[in-house]
Amino acid sequence: METVNDHLFTWNGHHGLPVFSEISDDDFAPAFTEALSRHNGEIAAIADNPEPADFDNTIVALEKAGDELSRVSAIFWNRAGAHSNDAIRALEREIAPKMARHYSAIAMNRDLFNRIDAIWTARDTLNLDAEALRVLEKHWKNFVRAGAKLDEDDQKRLAAINEELASLGARFSQNVLADETSWHLPLSAEEDLAGLPGFLRDAMASAARERDLEAPYAVTLSRSIIEPFLTFSERRDLREHAFTAWISRGENGGETDNVDTVGRVLALRGEKAKLLGYDNFAAYKLDDTMAKTPEAVDALLMKVWDRAVMRARKEEDAIAGLIAEEGKNHPVAPWDWRHYSEKLRGRQFDFSEAELKPYLQLENIISACFAVANRLFGLTATERKDLEAYHPDARIYEIRNGDGHLIGLFLGDYFARQSKRSGAWMSGFQEQHRLDGGQIPIVYNVMNFAKPSEGKPALLSLDDARTLFHEFGHALHGLLSDVDHPSVSGTSVARDFVELPSQLFEHWLTVPDVLQEFAVHHETGETIPRDLLDKVLAARNFNAGFAAIEYTASALVDMAFHTAATPADPLAFENDKLTELGMPEAIVMRHRTPHFLHVFSGDGYSAGYYSYMWSEVLDADAFNAFEETGDVFHPDTATRLHDHIYSAGGSVDPEDTYRAFRGKLPDATAMLKKKGLMA
Repeated sequence: METVNDHLFTWNGHHGLPVFSEISDDDFAPAFTEALSRHNGEIAAIADNPEPADFDNTIVALEKAGDELSRVSAIFWNRAGAHSNDAIRALEREIAPKMARHYSAIAMNRDLFNRIDAIWTARDTLNLDAEALRVLEKHWKNFVRAGAKLDEDDQKRLAAINEELASLGARFSQNVLADETSWHLPLSAEEDLAGLPGFLRDAMASAARERDLEAPYAVTLSRSIIEPFLTFSERRDLREHAFTAWISRGENGGETDNVDTVGRVLALRGEKAKLLGYDNFAAYKLDDTMAKTPEAVDALLMKVWDRAVMRARKEEDAIAGLIAEEGKNHPVAPWDWRHYSEKLRGRQFDFSEAELKPYLQLENIISACFAVANRLFGLTATERKDLEAYHPDARIYEIRNGDGHLIGLFLGDYFARQSKRSGAWMSGFQEQHRLDGGQIPIVYNVMNFAKPSEGKPALLSLDDARTLFHEFGHALHGLLSDVDHPSVSGTSVARDFVELPSQLFEHWLTVPDVLQEFAVHHETGETIPRDLLDKVLAARNFNAGFAAIEYTASALVDMAFHTAATPADPLAFENDKLTELGMPEAIVMRHRTPHFLHVFSGDGYSAGYYSYMWSEVLDADAFNAFEETGDVFHPDTATRLHDHIYSAGGSVDPEDTYRAFRGKLPDATAMLKKKGLMA
């Protein structure tokens, strides 16, 4: 038997951090083997307990079981997403189905489920508090939804489906990463750089050096490079070349092609739903959400879609007019939209992204996040530069409340690199709970901002800054958690509620007081001029039709995939659905099917991409609660926000906890106004 590195199980770094430097890639395989074995032993002890089932000896025991497995998994999946390599990717392909097999076996342990079912049946007689009842309900529903009531043959088939889906999800995400990291567009001649501002040239130079290219500059598929390149490059041929590569990730033939993988995933998800008694996979996924049904989701999405199409048609006409004004006769293509809309914004509002970006330094926007959290919740963040994270670019902060008490650790990992998958996300090494003395949350944010040249500041776009605020909103949801049980801690809430704390936090980025304090020019030290700030705020809904179409098309296609019969050709299905919707030809889905990581790298957001908009209905209304007081940092409203949204986790039904904060449930009006889609 291989020796297990105890650093994966026992975290004795600062305030319980893992000692990352003591963990090598070779340590994971034996650690997983040992952790799975220990967890199996704990599950057997619970299931075979001769004492009658009660909340403590069954539900609390389940809450505490698998600690070693949770720890090794947390470190491994962090490495797989944020600092991967060939060895980690190979192990991911092995571990993903093994973990699915392990949890399927637990869910189908009849003795264990019988104990849970007995407690659930007797719940009204047990005098459990509200959180304990939610925890019991969550365990019972999770077991039922995982096949606990199926007969033996169907359980075996479901376990096989889950195992294969796990393998396919790992393959899908690795294929996208491979396509992203293998593509670059080297540029040397000055004419190839026409229109590119200095901050983008610096980022492209850094990307070229990272790849050891002879060319001094490189366009990559990192969103923080590709989007500004499409925005500013005057070379239409290069924009088309780069855009085509960007939207073709996962669709290039060969080993990294994801089209067949998508088809297989959809077929297996449909079969799984039918086994569990649902009409389709969307019905299965939505059964335990605020939306409840695919019909409710489609009603919301189409309310936005119809308005967005009308708005986008007008935007396209304006772009076509500008193209003609330049003496060109080509139609508006997807690789033209960002470029010409930026010119239109400059004309209509007298500012450009290039003018704004020098004021949005990464360090200052991080400080702005912390300052808003301080004003709302009394939190302070202290960076510990003496501590070692999982990568040199990652920073560690101690987060304390107004009394100076340590409530958690936060890690920020902001720069793109070839070993990191694209996108931005929040995750955690451990969640807050109070069992057996409890533990503090250790959460992290991962971004993919372009890393600047040595000695130069990292400059963000306004969208980048929103992303940073968004992910820190998720982090606050984990850091402010105040519950007894791990299964309802932090972000362990309904999928269409989880985006509320993150999207709501975005609102404070564009509060004038915040920007005037933290938007400081990186060269002159000048605070953002009031007239520029006014222009930025006036233009917040510029290009709103385009933005809404990009997102809503992806959400509608996701829902269509998971309500229809499995398509023989997923790409033809995508095209047919967009044609049915009247998708403008000059706009492309924000996430096309072959690289739709939210939906196909796992089932977290499958039949759930709509949840950003569902939560947006909530967050627009929630921010109105502050605006109605005349103070966007209103103390009493902030206290209710803390108590009922950020700290409650999944311990309360989401509708109930939102009502406790706001006094009512919202309609879509505030969201449509926020998006600039009201007539």
